[in-house]
Amino acid sequence: MPVSHMASEPADHLLVPFASASDPACRAVLQGLPLPQLTALLAELQPAHTDSDTDHSLSAPHERALARAIGLVRADGSAYPDGLLPWAAAASTQPHTPQAWLSPCHFQVGMEQVTLLPGEQLGLTDEHARPLFDALAPYCAEDGITLRYESATRWHASGEVLRGIACASLDRVSGRSVEAWMTDSSANPAGGQLLKRLQSEAQMLFYTHPAFDAREALRLHPVNGFWLSGAGAIDHATVLQPTPTLPNELRNAALQADWTRWKDAWIALDSGNIKNLLELVRRGLPVTLTLCGERSAQCFTNAPRGAVARAGRLIKNWLGNAPAWKTLETL
Repeated sequence: MPVSHMASEPADHLLVPFASASDPACRAVLQGLPLPQLTALLAELQPAHTDSDTDHSLSAPHERALARAIGLVRADGSAYPDGLLPWAAAASTQPHTPQAWLSPCHFQVGMEQVTLLPGEQLGLTDEHARPLFDALAPYCAEDGITLRYESATRWHASGEVLRGIACASLDRVSGRSVEAWMTDSSANPAGGQLLKRLQSEAQMLFYTHPAFDAREALRLHPVNGFWLSGAGAIDHATVLQPTPTLPNELRNAALQADWTRWKDAWIALDSGNIKNLLELVRRGLPVTLTLCGERSAQCFTNAPRGAVARAGRLIKNWLGNAPAWKTLETL
C-alpha cells in the first residue's frame, strides 16, 4: 500500500503557515502592516474554503490545510480526526505500519508551567543527539517501538502501539506550556499510557547521561525528554498530490515569538512569493493562496467568476480594497 507522489507540477499554490498568530504582541505588529501585494492579490481572488477551529486543537491549521492540499485523507475521503494526521507514515515507503516522529527537546520547568523547547532551538547536533538516541532505542524496543535516527532533531519511530495515538504537533507546543497538550487518546488508551511511561523513563535516562552534563558545561539547554507527533498509519492506497510552496520564515519567527523578525518576513514574502502569484493572476493563470493562522486557514482561488462574483468585484473596486492585515487578523 505505498503512498506515492505525483510527478507532475502542481497548479501554483502558496500555503503560508503562521500568516497570523494569537499572541497579542503579534496582533499589535499586524495592525497596519503594509502588504500592498497581498492586498492587491486578495482583491483578485475569491474565498474557496475555510477551516476553523480553536488555537488549542492538536493539529495546527497549516497542517490540516497541507493534508487537504495533498490529499492525505481517510479511506472514505474524510479528514483525519484532530491530532491523528499520520505524517510519519505519509513520508514512509510502508505507510500501513504505524509510525511517528520523536523529537528530542528540553522541558523548561518554571514556577507555574513547563515549557517545551524543540531541538532546533537548542542548537542540537549529532554530537549530543546520537548518544541519547542510542541510549533510548533499547528502551523503546522493549515496548515494541523501533527507533531510527533520521537527524539530530527528529527520530523516526515505528510499531503497532503508535496506531491511534492522538498527539499535538510540535508546532503547537514549541515555546509553550505543554500542560494543555498532554492528552490521552481514546482510540488507543493503552498506547497513550505507554507513551507517558516512556517519556518518564527518557527523562531519567537523559538526566543521568554524559551528554546532559556535557551540554550544561557548555551552557546549553540539555535534552531532558522528547515529544511524539505525526503518529498513525494509512490503511488504504493513497496517491498524494504535489506539495504546495511552503515558506518557513514566518513559522520560524513565530515559534520563537520574534515578532520583529516575523514582520520583516511578511514584508519579504509580500515582495517575493506574493508578488509572483499576483503576476500569474494578472496573466490569467490559475492560482491558490492558503493563509493559515493558529485558529483557522482560509483558501483563496481565482476560479472563473459568475455574474454575482463579477458584480461583487466591481463593488470592491468602487469602494477600494480592504488592507490585507484585516484578513490576516481573522485567522
